[in-house]
Amino acid sequence: MELNELLVSDAALPSIPKSVALLLSELGRPEPDLRTLGQLIGTDPALTTRLLTLANSAMFQLSRKVSSIPEALAILGIDHLRSLAQAAALGLSFRAVPGVNLQQFWRYSLNVAKLSRALAGMVRQNPATAFTAGLVHAVGELVMHMGMPQDMAAINLQAPPLDLRRARLEIKRLGFCYAEVGAGFARKWQFPERIVEALQSQVTPFENDAYEPLAGLVHLASWRARAKEIDMDENALAVSYPGEVGLVLGLDIDMVLQQDPIDWSAKTELGAFI
Repeated sequence: MELNELLVSDAALPSIPKSVALLLSELGRPEPDLRTLGQLIGTDPALTTRLLTLANSAMFQLSRKVSSIPEALAILGIDHLRSLAQAAALGLSFRAVPGVNLQQFWRYSLNVAKLSRALAGMVRQNPATAFTAGLVHAVGELVMHMGMPQDMAAINLQAPPLDLRRARLEIKRLGFCYAEVGAGFARKWQFPERIVEALQSQVTPFENDAYEPLAGLVHLASWRARAKEIDMDENALAVSYPGEVGLVLGLDIDMVLQQDPIDWSAKTELGAFI
């Protein structure tokens, strides 16, 4: 399948069932707590994309694009949030994605979001925007598995979806990778251009004289979270560290590792959300 063909498809991203249920429960309270709503939405890449797409739609005619969950919640009313949660609930029967362990994918995405947010604070970038970019950075992988399952199954035989070599393999086999797909959909969902550019450049940030720190932050956070998933030891971490990206941002490997979240999304943690 060609990239343009994939980008015109309908990407119905699966949500975490328990997150949707808790979100609907909170929205059913007489006075829903916005902080709680934000925390629930912030565990789920699909809910986050729905939220930002709605907030950035022509309906609200904003003068600038919304790039974070708190901003979006401040704009949307409770009725809009209920509609969003109900729509997500209707799609739960389609939550299986061939070739993807969704529990692992959700856990990994949340870890990248946490790391992106922590690293952003070190280089004077917006932590909330970095969290958003980190949370949704790999949605292109889901879209590709849903839209072209046979092609992805062949690539999965060489390396699983969260392998550090994954982007290179996809480009070699297909001519594009999850980063370009995610960026294409983010643009279609009317995300802020800065997030679109960060998703587009996340695999090879700072090439061709481009400088978008957000792309570099997501790149480093993704490297660390993938290394965590495969239990990489200290030597392997040192060898695989993307030092050229860290150099541009002024972050060495020790500085990045020191930002490991105290509350790593553990392999059992998201079980409560499945």
